[in-house]
Formats: sequence, structure tokens, C-alpha cells
Amino acid sequence: MFVVSTEVRDAVAAGRPVVALESTIFTHGLPRPRNLEVARAAETRLRDAGVVPATIGVVDGVPTIGLTDDQIELLSNEDGAVKISVRDLPVAAVKKLSGGTTVAATAILAHKAGIEVFSTGGLGGVHQGAGTSFDESADLFTLADVPILVVSAGAKSILDISATLERLESLSIPVVGYRTNRYPGFYVADSGHEIDFSVSDPREAAAMARARRELDLRAALLIANPVPEDEQLPPELHDRVVAEAWQAAHEQNITGQDTTPFLLDHIVKATGGRSLDVNIAVYRNNVSLGAEIAKAMGA
Repeated sequence: MFVVSTEVRDAVAAGRPVVALESTIFTHGLPRPRNLEVARAAETRLRDAGVVPATIGVVDGVPTIGLTDDQIELLSNEDGAVKISVRDLPVAAVKKLSGGTTVAATAILAHKAGIEVFSTGGLGGVHQGAGTSFDESADLFTLADVPILVVSAGAKSILDISATLERLESLSIPVVGYRTNRYPGFYVADSGHEIDFSVSDPREAAAMARARRELDLRAALLIANPVPEDEQLPPELHDRVVAEAWQAAHEQNITGQDTTPFLLDHIVKATGGRSLDVNIAVYRNNVSLGAEIAKAMGA
């Protein structure tokens, strides 16, 4: 029911470093043609570091771990590409759908292929007002049962970060800062929330992943890697445009699944595209750290 490329399968079998990459960043997260450029650059960054990239997506219903360049280009330009989470995998299989895999679907497919490290941009989390809407990302619940190391820049700052951290704690998912005890807020290096523990280098992160494995714990290990401060959105600008985005959503009665795309689009427009530049910087930074951790795990 899923395909693993020969390159990825051989690398995993030989114990060479492999890093999984999601595909929704280029099917839904970035505009064309920048999406394809970013997808290719991420793979090149890994290869230059001596790591095998495993970009994961669904092509004609088949989950594929290690997309070819042609498949990445196809999904990047596919108008009908759908966003595929774990629950959508059997639907996509029967309907022969093509699309990008979310953090949740990417994590579970990477684990099935024996990949131990996954780099992404930002995590899903608890949405604002979830106390009445019950709107929480499937990422959280999937990661509670998939033993993989995930490098991210925190949850997107449009979410309820405090509630997200509480939910992660309830699900026994460890959150560890990379050289910081401040939880990053995706567009900004500091969301304003503290986390208990940090690691000082890739070797320490790899050691935690090995300890988790030896203890036979099922939850993912989240490495919270902040965007460099010189590449973040200015915090004052960030706070203002996020507040304005929420105000616009309320005024236009935007609800449900339409909320996140609306908010992110508003932020892109309000920042003159600067938020897209930050998005790419976040991803590039996480891909690089994932490569170093994967090599340390192999060592």
C-alpha cells in the first residue's frame, strides 16, 4: 500500500542518515514557482550534508517515501493536489488521489519506512477557541504514537500556543528546545512561553532519541528549533498582523477549515510577503538541523 524508493530503502538498511520531508509545504504552503524551488533546495541541502532526502507524498493514491524529482514537480504544479492527513490515506488510495502529506501523515509513513528523523516547518496544534470548537490538529495525536524525532520551529503562532503545549504534555510528547528554553513561535524565535529542557548540540538530541527508543516509548521527540533572530518577523509587526488577521476573520465570519488559510494569507499580504521569506528560512534552518541530528544518530 505504499512505496519506498530504492535509494531510501538501501540507505535505511545500511544505517546511513536519512531525513524525511513533508510535501504540503510545496503543494499548499507556498506559491508557484517558489514552492518547487524550495522543495528542490531542501533535497539539495540534505545531499550536500551527506544525508539522503526522503520527501513524502501521495501519487495516484500511492503513499511514496522518497519522491522522484519528476514527482515533486508534478505535485508542485498539480491544481487538484489535496492535503492528505492520516485519516485521508485510505480514501486517497481508493480514489487514486495525489497530494501533499501533512506532518501527521508524513511522520507515520516515515516511521513505516524505518526513518528516524523528520524535518518540517511548523506543527499543527490547538486552535483558538478550541474549548467550544474542539478544533485540534491531528498532528498532536499522531505524534503521541509515532516514535520519530521531529525538528520544527514550534507551532504556528496563529494557534493557541499555551493550550498546544498543555496538550503535548497531556499526550506525553517531549518538547525540547534547541539551544533555548523558550518555545519558538514559527514566525518569531520566542512565542513567549517557556519549556523545561533544551539540548546543546545534535549529538545530545540524537542521544535523547536513542534513550526514548531503548525505553520503548511510543511518542515522538519534538526538537523546537527557533528561526534565527535576524530572519524572524519583527515581533512588534508579527503581533500586530496576527491580531489584525484574527479581527478580519471574525468580521468576515470565517470559521472551520477556512480559518487557517485565511489567516496565513492575510499575514502574507499584511507583511508584503515577508512572512513567506520567514517560512522558507524556518524550513531551511530545520532541514539543516535535521541533517546534523540524523548523522549524529548514525554515529
